[in-house]
Amino acid sequence: MYLNRSIIFITAIVGLISCSDKSAVSEEEDHHGHEENSVEVVHLSDQQVEALGMKTGKLPMINMSDYVESNGQLKVPPQNEAKVTAIIGANITSIEIIEGDIVKKGEILAWLTHPDLIKVQAQYLEKWNQLQYLEDEYNRQKNLYEEKVGSGREYQKIKADYNSTNALVKSYEAQMKLLGLNLKRIQNGTIYERIPVYSPIKGSIRSVEVMTGQYVSPQAVMFEIVNIDHIHADLMVFEKDVHKVKIGQKVIFNVETIQRELTAKVYSVGKTFEQDPKAIHLHAEIENKEGLLIPGMYVKGRILTGDEETTALPEEAIVRKGNNHIVFIARKRSGEWEYQPVEVKTGIKNNGWVEIKPLETIPDDAEFAWNNAYYLLAEMDKGEGGGHHH
Repeated sequence: MYLNRSIIFITAIVGLISCSDKSAVSEEEDHHGHEENSVEVVHLSDQQVEALGMKTGKLPMINMSDYVESNGQLKVPPQNEAKVTAIIGANITSIEIIEGDIVKKGEILAWLTHPDLIKVQAQYLEKWNQLQYLEDEYNRQKNLYEEKVGSGREYQKIKADYNSTNALVKSYEAQMKLLGLNLKRIQNGTIYERIPVYSPIKGSIRSVEVMTGQYVSPQAVMFEIVNIDHIHADLMVFEKDVHKVKIGQKVIFNVETIQRELTAKVYSVGKTFEQDPKAIHLHAEIENKEGLLIPGMYVKGRILTGDEETTALPEEAIVRKGNNHIVFIARKRSGEWEYQPVEVKTGIKNNGWVEIKPLETIPDDAEFAWNNAYYLLAEMDKGEGGGHHH
């Protein structure tokens, strides 16, 4: 009886020890398994990466400082825009350019003709020839008068005729120059049947307001020309933000025709307020001109009021797991990509970017996943306890 009880007791102790050992082994396995999972690497094939539209890149330095939001337009300085008029009433015989053409200063834009043009040249030639005679006669009478041979009355009369004709000739010559005509040729008897209209500046033809055969009055605008070499962003800054802006600050802005952001640098800040709304004008020189930039285009921008740069990644590159923030280092392997999670500390957010500080040393040439962090975390969580994913 006592022997049986002893055997049962010993058997029970052995059973307990055996269970404890198994439990210890199981805990150890769990512990090692957890360690492996903490450095889980997500594997994606090249096809998966392409299908997901995965973006990778190094850890950039981004200006995450405070900014002032501002809207405005693209503009050019007044001397870079021109409206071309005919100067004289005439008919258009031909137009040499079309909208969008690039022209040089002094290039012929159109040709004009009118009976009045021929008439004014004929009048000039007549008066110019008359002046030649009067000049000779004036000099002759002057010499006679000074030698006390000629009468003072004859001398004064020829002097008056000479001066009035000379003034009239000068007036005609001013007109001829405005019309772009060669005076020497007219003096030699050549009458221009048509006259050119020249471009006053270098630039592109923004608009053509006339047609061939049309009569244009002296004040009528025929063409508009704009030179966009000095196109800039003209932004409005409201009263509450004026104290934050100054010359030299960077501006990041968008226009509808270009997908990527453009940058500019503030070179002038207005000193007077415009009313309703109360705001000042700020001018910024565009640093990376590209695409079709046209005066009058609407601009939406941010004036960076500080210059602190920090490491940052797009919001899509960062994911939260528990109390930790994770990003993924990307490595290209043969036929696939590896994404390794790295814990980071996050800071300020600015326009879709988040400041990050890795909690471990990262190689300088490390590439990071710039998007789909949620997807990579989901794959990583699937992998815990189930091996790697291909």
